[in-house]
Amino acid sequence: MTAPIPHTPAALPTVVIGAGPVGLAAAARLVERDIEPLVLEAGAAAGSAVREWSHVRLFSPWAEVVDPAAEKLLAPTGWVKPDGAAYPTGGDWVTGYLRPLADVLGDKVRFGATVTGVSRQGRDRVVDADRERQPFTVLVRNTDGSEERILARAVIDASGTWSTPGPIGGDGLPALGERASGERVSYRVPDLKDPAVRARYAGKRTAVIGSGASAFTALASLADLAREAAGTHAVWVLRRGISGATFGGGEADQLPARGALGLAAKAAVDDGYADAVTGFRTDAVEKSGARLVLAAEDGRRLDPVDEIIVLTGFRPDLSFLGELRLGLDDRLQAPVALAPLIDPNQHSCGTVYPHGVQELSHPEKDVYLVGMKSYGRAPTFLAMTGYEQVRSVAAALAGDHEAAARVELTLPETGVCGGAGLFDETTDAQEPGSAEEAGGVKEAGGCCGTPSAC
Repeated sequence: MTAPIPHTPAALPTVVIGAGPVGLAAAARLVERDIEPLVLEAGAAAGSAVREWSHVRLFSPWAEVVDPAAEKLLAPTGWVKPDGAAYPTGGDWVTGYLRPLADVLGDKVRFGATVTGVSRQGRDRVVDADRERQPFTVLVRNTDGSEERILARAVIDASGTWSTPGPIGGDGLPALGERASGERVSYRVPDLKDPAVRARYAGKRTAVIGSGASAFTALASLADLAREAAGTHAVWVLRRGISGATFGGGEADQLPARGALGLAAKAAVDDGYADAVTGFRTDAVEKSGARLVLAAEDGRRLDPVDEIIVLTGFRPDLSFLGELRLGLDDRLQAPVALAPLIDPNQHSCGTVYPHGVQELSHPEKDVYLVGMKSYGRAPTFLAMTGYEQVRSVAAALAGDHEAAARVELTLPETGVCGGAGLFDETTDAQEPGSAEEAGGVKEAGGCCGTPSAC
């Protein structure tokens, strides 16, 4: 069914897709501006993606992962802000902040509501006539299988990229045999405190594919396991070569927790708990008895492994936005005005400056991709970047264009997380960077969506 059209467009809610850190912050900012939000979350609870990496610690302290507008909403409830200098895990972030925030927002947040399409009412993407005067129509599938259309004055997509991890193949496609080996292939940082997960990797030889913070986390965790469980060993598979920046910034990183993680990964290699294989672009996953063999495009084949952990980044799901006129960069799948600022072929994360509605706008008026999704395939997203994005977007929707254009955030300046490709070509001729550090922790100054971003 379709909800009746209110008498004025302003009476329609602004639909926010996703009840993660940035989606809930967007709702708080809209409330602050007296704009009615409606958050649609596919999962059963706030921070559904974050819950999947609840065992991973963020790179950023509490002071950098709580949105100011959200804090104002929480304060009257008796909520106590956690120690700003402490570093939460994903689980801490959910229980200490995201869940209470969703509770405060109440019926402004709907769970079990999967957005399957967004368009203009009565207008597909081809039709020009009277387009901008039409409300958005958001097609939703509920957990009971029912469907409905919700009308909206604006749409803010904060659905992240966690649900679409990158594949093994060096060409961006699944490697031959990757799907057939599914039971032995994981696309997440393992929680080795879980007895079942621990048993899966203890005493086994595991390939870790990826070059960002998620890969560092997996390598450090497997090294810890190897110290206790004989026979545990990791093979770190890198598409690029090893350079001074391979392990991050170390002690020079202005996000100290991220720097320490890179050093832990380096120690895993130096101490013999992991071997590094460089310049290896996987073409196929072959079976060798009960084990798996990685074969490269150049003909190399690695010794058999028992398990494969793929941490090659994330990519946005744009399938439900096909009827909107989005302006996306051909390579990164990020808004065209934002893409040059975050392109890992050209920049390190220390050269990305705060941005807002101007960089996030599309040919389709009043639709915005924010948070990790706004970065497309680019890496190293920070939660506080997302909070600044939605502050600016909410101001623009309220008609406060001066506030929307204003920058109210200072990011850490660090050039240690440079991409590959052209950015590193003068020293190492490395491959174009993947989006491995984007998301669920990609997920940094606070993570947003994936453990590689925090």
